[in-house]
Amino acid sequence: MAEQSIPVAGPEESGSVEESTSAAGGVPAGSGISRRALLGTAGATGLVLGAAGGAVGYASAPAAATPLTSVGSTEVMFHVKHQPGITEGLQARGHLVAFDLAAGAGRKEAAALLRRWSQTARRLMAGEASGSDDTDVARDAGPSSLTLTFGFGHSFFARTGLEKQRPVALDPLPDFSSDQLDRSRSNGDLWVQIGADDALVAFHALRAIQKDAGSTAKVRWQMNGFNRTPGATAHPMTARNLMGQLDGTRNPKPGESDFDRRIFVPESGTPAWMANGSYAVVRRIRMLLDDWEKLSLGAQEDVIGRRKANGAALSGGTETTPMNLEKTDAKGNLAVPINAHARITRPDQNGGAAILRRPFSYHDGIDADGVPDAGLLFVCWQADPLRGFVPLQRKLDRGDALSPYIRHESSGLFAVPGGAAEGEYVGQGLLEG
Repeated sequence: MAEQSIPVAGPEESGSVEESTSAAGGVPAGSGISRRALLGTAGATGLVLGAAGGAVGYASAPAAATPLTSVGSTEVMFHVKHQPGITEGLQARGHLVAFDLAAGAGRKEAAALLRRWSQTARRLMAGEASGSDDTDVARDAGPSSLTLTFGFGHSFFARTGLEKQRPVALDPLPDFSSDQLDRSRSNGDLWVQIGADDALVAFHALRAIQKDAGSTAKVRWQMNGFNRTPGATAHPMTARNLMGQLDGTRNPKPGESDFDRRIFVPESGTPAWMANGSYAVVRRIRMLLDDWEKLSLGAQEDVIGRRKANGAALSGGTETTPMNLEKTDAKGNLAVPINAHARITRPDQNGGAAILRRPFSYHDGIDADGVPDAGLLFVCWQADPLRGFVPLQRKLDRGDALSPYIRHESSGLFAVPGGAAEGEYVGQGLLEG
């Protein structure tokens, strides 16, 4: 967790976007054709959206259709400047999936796939059926803050003959001493992030994306995650990870003056097709919970540098009080230990390096020896990983107190282009440029 960003290792201090009862940037779904017409919009704010042209909808609504709550009716727009799923609040359910292009599939086939995926994403995010062969899994659900985000891996460019368009920022990440990576669950030609506030809505999208891939691309790896359900607390608060720590206290906020500079590629950036895009670092970080839970509360707080109960820095104050790195206790010891995770990951301790953490927790069962396979699906966003994630992780590699309690088991870096304009698909500037 980076003090300013997503935990680059486990419960980082850095930032998960603060949890809220609805996704930032989303709007309640209004009336239109398809599922939205059949479900109604109870709990929505009253903003009415027109039907998405050309979408395939369900049959007319039964007279007694059950209205949606505000959680189910919240809709995130697909055609936006930056792809959805980056600045929205944490979602209750997530799926991360990477694909490799099939043998013989190249630029033409990839373009057709991204067009299909973009059309499906627009429909599903509006609470509509995915197409004529929709599975009906989410028939009685609303948009539920669904987002789909698409990215390209380093290997995609050679597969499609687009090596000259591959960004320098997409160069492979360096090796880190804490890495114990499973290469079969790392990287990939294409990457899709799915998030929603309803598990069936998220699964429905995952299934639709996989079906759309058809013979063009095959799943390389897939991971499932979760966060606290929006509305589970009476007021928005920073999420907790599986170590019980508040995770995301120092995440950059969209309203900050330097947010776009840190997180998004500028419109004048290189290459041109990445304008308004971002780079996603994806890491599966197992938390060694049996070892962590043997520590006393005080020892856990020293590892992180913050109070477990409320996220306040050990130097005093509340969760949002600036950390005093020089403060000492009565014995002359630093209040925030020199190797505390929160101290190490602070931007002012790393030349201003900043990342936007937007992770999911995961639990993949219990091993034969009784050890839980659980931890963090770490996803962080930045305008340039060589200035964001890489310097932070190198710093953590040199002595983070959290390192003995986590293990990086898979990794990926993906170029995520800007959002698609009306009538366009994600990545069109690359594939048709």
